Amino acid sequence: MMLKLYHGSNVEVRKPSLRYGRNNTDFGRGFYTTTQKEQAERWTEIKQDRAKTGKRIVSVYEIDEILLTNPELNIREFHGVDEAWLEFVVNSRKGVRHDYDLVFGPVANDKVFTTVNLYESGVLDAPTAIARLKAYKTYDQLSFHTEHVIKSLRFIESYEL
Repeated sequence: MMLKLYHGSNVEVRKPSLRYGRNNTDFGRGFYTTTQKEQAERWTEIKQDRAKTGKRIVSVYEIDEILLTNPELNIREFHGVDEAWLEFVVNSRKGVRHDYDLVFGPVANDKVFTTVNLYESGVLDAPTAIARLKAYKTYDQLSFHTEHVIKSLRFIESYEL
């Protein structure tokens, strides 16, 4: 079965690449997608604001869902906001590298970043930060971290907002 994925940007991305990813993101340097069209559309605004140029474009892909259970791949999956997810995000934002091919888990709105920052600075402990984070609506993200898996993305189309 095929899974549809969306990527929000200020340009069309027909051939995803790891070259353009930023290092200090939720799951580290990678190519980020989501199964939620609404989330990708929101990201087009963020990307356009950061770049100060370009359009608001969502690129649409599909992958074979079997990829997500391939035993030959190193896959990290988070099933919600918990302490393991929080530590992984904090470490990734600090630039700590990992060796995963794919990482799947939650992302939420800007309030999450404030809470993560408060936890990272020691203002909040993990249980308090997690309780706050669980109160926010979360979206999913599937990030591709190796050239091998990024090639599995098949571009379908793009559309401008």
